[in-house]
Amino acid sequence: MVVQQIRDTHNRRRGALAALVLLIAAAGVYASVGAGRTNPRPSRAVDAATHRRLSSQARTRVATVPSPPPAPALQVTAPLGPGGGWSTTARVHGQPAAWLAERSGVTLMRFDQSLVHLTLHAGYNDGGESGWTYGDRITPSEVHKLVAAFNGGFKLSYSDVGFLSGHHLAVALKSGLASIVTYTDGTSDIGAWRAGVPSSGKPVFSVLQNQHLLVDRGVAAASLESCVLTCWGGTVGSVSVVARSGLGVTANGQLVWAAGEQLSPAGLAHALIAAGAVRAIELDINPDWVAGYLYVHHPSGPSPVPVVPGQHGIAGELLHPDSRDFLAVVAN
Repeated sequence: MVVQQIRDTHNRRRGALAALVLLIAAAGVYASVGAGRTNPRPSRAVDAATHRRLSSQARTRVATVPSPPPAPALQVTAPLGPGGGWSTTARVHGQPAAWLAERSGVTLMRFDQSLVHLTLHAGYNDGGESGWTYGDRITPSEVHKLVAAFNGGFKLSYSDVGFLSGHHLAVALKSGLASIVTYTDGTSDIGAWRAGVPSSGKPVFSVLQNQHLLVDRGVAAASLESCVLTCWGGTVGSVSVVARSGLGVTANGQLVWAAGEQLSPAGLAHALIAAGAVRAIELDINPDWVAGYLYVHHPSGPSPVPVVPGQHGIAGELLHPDSRDFLAVVAN
């Protein structure tokens, strides 16, 4: 019986020990489950904080990335060797504003009038030295915006010419003559005076007249072959092929200047038509008077670059007082 009591006591102790083990195991399971429920919360909080910190750093990096510098107000470059296609030679606020091409001995410059405008200058002989908004030299208001410049028309003593600038008239304007008309809004057009220009309701600032239209409605004048010297100006040596220049306007309002050292009136007209001109005027002729320049800008000022191969050039390259009238192309 004693043995039986000992066995019973031993069994009770084993049972209590087993129950204790089970209780401890259960507590561990509960703790484990509880830990499984509570651990993700701090983890999510850490992730959110990390996300906010990283986002803030990304925004800071974006905010501190330097923006590209603004485009220069004017940038003029001289192409090393212009070809038959148009090459950009000037940009205004980053936008292409002037182009250069050379085709069959003709130099062409094309200008976008939404970015540049013409100024008509009087020479100190043609027009006189005083009374002009734009006189015998590039003005200080133009010099840092200067894109190009080129010769004007025939001498003002010639019969079929006219010259007006501002409220100053040098030679009376004549109906029917080819005219470069610049309005007070800065835009220019070319046409026959009182038969196409000026546009109704648009105040006129300047007019340069020179003979009759070289090109009208995209067609060359009928007298180009049959009336070279009488209709299109006397030349040195009375030859038909000589230095010539002209200015045309395209259907969309761009201006095209053309010049060459060996051109007939017909050759000049057809070069302008091929460049898109629908109306055009012949400007000055003969080697001493035909010249065009682009102006590359430096801190010290603009540097003129001749654009017509073989041109004699103009003394002072239109940056200094000149005896003859001329046209400048200036950035808006």
